[in-house]
Amino acid sequence: MTAHLSAATIRSLTQDIVTTHQALEGPLLPILHAVQEAFGYVPQDALPVIADGLNLSRAEVHGVMSFYHDFRPEPAGRHVLKVCRAEACQSMGTDALAEKLKQRLGIDWHGTTKDGDVTLEPVYCLGLCAQSPAAMLDGELYARLDDDGIDEMLGGIGK
Repeated sequence: MTAHLSAATIRSLTQDIVTTHQALEGPLLPILHAVQEAFGYVPQDALPVIADGLNLSRAEVHGVMSFYHDFRPEPAGRHVLKVCRAEACQSMGTDALAEKLKQRLGIDWHGTTKDGDVTLEPVYCLGLCAQSPAAMLDGELYARLDDDGIDEMLGGIGK
């Protein structure tokens, strides 16, 4: 779904999700995942509905949502580029690589290009430590990235 939904629609759909999941043990994370799957992000209008449904404060729900970096407070671009920021990748030059990506895309971490095409996110390990630096574009892993690898990776999305 997209961001063009009304606040009332978001609240209604979120209430359905809460009702479906609230009987689970520890339902907050499954609810947040379901909301993000439904909308593509976790809208601010959903947070009070979740809090009320689980008898939590809005601050508790927001705290959990903001702690886990996979939950987005805004819609992502059509493509999501995650760049590993863990120590192994840093030791192999990911900082310089990340700067090149940010310059090339014209955005910073958690930003989305003006055309809505790419969202850039830091992650703290993709499990490719022996093949660093690494990134993931739309779920596809890229290892041993260098300038040519960036061109190849971004070539498929027209950047």
